[in-house]
Amino acid sequence: MYILGISCFYHDASAALLKDGKVVAAAQEERFTRKKHDISFPKNAIEFCLKNKNITIDQIDYIGFYEKPLLKFERVLYQHLEVFPRSFKTFVKNLPSWFNEKLRILKFIKKLGYKKSVFFVHHHMAHTAGSFLISPFEKAAILTIDGVGEWTTTAYGYGNKNEIVLSKEIQFPHSLGLLYSTITAYLGFSVNNSEYKVMGLAPYGNMNPATNQYYQKFKHLIDIKEDGSYCLDMRYFSYHYANKMPSQRLSYLLEGKIRKPQEEVTQRHKDLAAALQLIVEEVIMKILNHLYKETKSENLVLSGGVALNSVCNGKILKNTPFKKIWIQPDPGDGGTSLGAAQYVYNTILGNKRNFVLENAYLGPEYPDEEIKAFLDENKIQYISFKSSQDLIKKTVQMIYENKVVGWFQGKMEWGPRALGARSILANPCNPKAKELLNEKVKHREKFRPFAPVVCREDALDYFEGDKPIPLPTDFMLMVYPIKKKWHSTIPSVTHVDGSGRLQTIDKKQNPLYYSLIKEFGRLSKIPILINTSFNIRGEPIVCSPYDAYKCMMGTEIDYLVMGKYLIKRQDNLKDVWNSELSISD
Repeated sequence: MYILGISCFYHDASAALLKDGKVVAAAQEERFTRKKHDISFPKNAIEFCLKNKNITIDQIDYIGFYEKPLLKFERVLYQHLEVFPRSFKTFVKNLPSWFNEKLRILKFIKKLGYKKSVFFVHHHMAHTAGSFLISPFEKAAILTIDGVGEWTTTAYGYGNKNEIVLSKEIQFPHSLGLLYSTITAYLGFSVNNSEYKVMGLAPYGNMNPATNQYYQKFKHLIDIKEDGSYCLDMRYFSYHYANKMPSQRLSYLLEGKIRKPQEEVTQRHKDLAAALQLIVEEVIMKILNHLYKETKSENLVLSGGVALNSVCNGKILKNTPFKKIWIQPDPGDGGTSLGAAQYVYNTILGNKRNFVLENAYLGPEYPDEEIKAFLDENKIQYISFKSSQDLIKKTVQMIYENKVVGWFQGKMEWGPRALGARSILANPCNPKAKELLNEKVKHREKFRPFAPVVCREDALDYFEGDKPIPLPTDFMLMVYPIKKKWHSTIPSVTHVDGSGRLQTIDKKQNPLYYSLIKEFGRLSKIPILINTSFNIRGEPIVCSPYDAYKCMMGTEIDYLVMGKYLIKRQDNLKDVWNSELSISD
């Protein structure tokens, strides 16, 4: 049985394919179109999923869609009427896209040639199913938080085998996710794209709630109860009636204008980011402590875009009674296509769960023959490694000598994090690596941290993490303190507060990547690498050999290790922009 999951027309469109209940392929549309957070119907991602299993759309038994469009339209219409006439201009502007896209989703699906059943799954159920039903837990407490689905913004409940019950919810316009997005916009960063930047900026601010003046001001924005339920004072917000987020009243409360994107990030902005992080953590911890009292489960599953807040995630097991935690690699909207498909298979159709997601390598893979064809066709200079052992030793030597290496191997990762398939690797012991990567490779803000990757069995030697290290660290979804004795040794992955957004890896998941890290440890005595996504600011992570080569040549990445081939940037500079690159079929 094949089931296809689809999400689109909001942000992070994606497709996922199940074969007999097991995830066999999944990808975001942005990786193919090169439009970051692409919202369009994911025809390229669907084509990849089908091609991956060598099937046609006629062989798909069911399709699951990640929300109920009519129910969401009901909320949009109610939202318009509730605040009319302030909402009129925005409502009229958005109406055509609703009729042409979301309310016509069946027509898009039919254009594929599909004529069978389509199931529409509630948005937050798609979030939840995409984490719980592929988790290692038979039973678990569940919390999902994002901006907004149809009506729901926050929900919790319980999962048991293939059944999920979300027993409590908070509805729009009250939303923790939209509060975070509003302050993200106020700080001059882009919504649904840069919330993680605010999370990275927060440690530069005052993280003491007793002395951070903006934490106290935020208490005017949100009323938090002891069970974690909350409501926003909507007088300070405008997202419920306009296509802009920070209101004039919010600017008055926070005693300053909205920061423009190119303006300097001041201490005030850093303190605002810190206050926001404090508020979000406070709400989530109260919800979770209350949820534990209701469920008595020691297992916790998180989903929704707020589950990407890895700083908060790393504090959960220390601050709640839960003992184990699970988050899928893409808990945001991109992951809902997988959740919709899984919900159809396990819950609607009633099939027993038979799959646990053990790694995120679900995307396109390019064999060495295809890589070689691309290199030869474009007259790109390269050398070929004779064995994987030679590849590892040479790559480790380059990283040890402080070279920046693009790493393109195997199946592309599912989710927003590069996890050793489409990564840029560097030496964490090099004190200049962070500045080099931010300014000359990634072209991004100086305050942004870089993630350390370490083999799972070595993680607790360097990090003050939960014991045992939770599985979501495999997906770079937990931030932990780095032990103080290592701060000066690995400065380029140690954030300003002494923490690191940890990625763990084991040999079974990715043998080549695992061996590379171990070999670097043998040479440097530090078995850790800098791992950052293989892209530059404003672009999706690379997908194809064309994307990888183009990214290297447009930055100061020194080498590209792609399949069994090594490409040196300096050897190819003369031909970089002379002509358009060809893409092999």
